[in-house]
Amino acid sequence: MTHELRTRLSRRRWPWSNTTSRSSDIPAALMLLIVETLVFIWVMFGYGMDGWAAQGRREEIDEATLASIAFMQHFLIAVVVLFVLAALARAPWTAVLQLLAAGAVAMMLVLSQHEYEQSHPRPAPTPSAGYQPCYSGSGRCD
Repeated sequence: MTHELRTRLSRRRWPWSNTTSRSSDIPAALMLLIVETLVFIWVMFGYGMDGWAAQGRREEIDEATLASIAFMQHFLIAVVVLFVLAALARAPWTAVLQLLAAGAVAMMLVLSQHEYEQSHPRPAPTPSAGYQPCYSGSGRCD
């Protein structure tokens, strides 16, 4: 009985049941990486041109920067989903290249968010109504 169940289960062909052949995995991985790279460069170039065309208008430059950060976040999610699909399909070269691409996009996302935060510091907090400055020797220091 168990032998019959095993033979019936082995006849099913799930995508993750066998490792993808190298002859189809490597070209697919390279094509996917090339397409992702071209799409990323093209979209980021467009946002860069939007910032350049703003000609110093801070609001439009910030808008283009925030739009590029949002695009990178969505692009990172898409690359991670492709990594998961490649891992499920047991395509090792595709999975490794997608993991490297996700790392590169995550690094660029963190760097652009850090740059935006550095160029837009938060304002200093305003003192409360009962604030008394502390001067040396004034006797009002805690």
